[in-house]
Amino acid sequence: MAPTGGGLRVVSANVNGIRAAQRRGGVEWMAKAKADAICLQEVRATREQLDQVLADSALAGWFVAHCAAPEKGRAGVAVLTREEPMAVRHRFRQTSINDQGRWVEVDLDSALGPVTIASVYVHSGEAGTPKQDAKYAFLAGMDARMRALARRANSTGVQALVCGDFNIAHHEVDIKNWKGNVKSAGFLPEERAYLDRWFARSWRDLGRDFGGEGPGPYTWWSWRGQAFDNDAGWRIDYHAATPALADRAQKVRIGRAATYDQRWSDHAPVLVDFA
Repeated sequence: MAPTGGGLRVVSANVNGIRAAQRRGGVEWMAKAKADAICLQEVRATREQLDQVLADSALAGWFVAHCAAPEKGRAGVAVLTREEPMAVRHRFRQTSINDQGRWVEVDLDSALGPVTIASVYVHSGEAGTPKQDAKYAFLAGMDARMRALARRANSTGVQALVCGDFNIAHHEVDIKNWKGNVKSAGFLPEERAYLDRWFARSWRDLGRDFGGEGPGPYTWWSWRGQAFDNDAGWRIDYHAATPALADRAQKVRIGRAATYDQRWSDHAPVLVDFA
């Protein structure tokens, strides 16, 4: 791989549909980001459709690791890299939650050494419904995989970065209207406990490390009403890094659009530079 400027830049973005993002200028934005790896969530496209979008952009020729959802127009994750990864994986040990278009990881031989980068799209959920049960099942599988990646980082030195739309606001500073959402999916104590565990020791939350004490910076705002203009958002998009990789992070930037009309997704992309 040929990292930008001798380091590693990783961009993560929930594109809210890659074809819609293309029409709104999102693919062009990502092509100009000078990233070495781009993690996409909510691709909402078949591999053929994704390839067609990329073929008509400056990202043509990048390697694509893609996991589509079984339902057309739903979910879907991808990792785009300048050169072919050493390996690609998109399955957990728990077979019942595999192939949902919610997890894909690649092994890269980067300027920082070998690193695994995963793109994840956690369910949005709905408290007290089967949708929430599906979210918890996925989080359990994700938890097992993240524990395995952390153990490998400790034993072999191969670092890992898990980034994407976790659909969970960790603390009160990560959601503008936290008081009105204490019983809502995305801010339930049982969901937040996963982030408590991950960020207690084995992983670092780079968005919070570089974002200060808060509130925010937020990464998602509803399309409806004045949420974006009033910055009434949620911070639900993360870059979770194993500690040795986190120590090499230099900068984290939220690619928030200047105005509502310039948005190409309801999420803002998150950019992280490592050196």
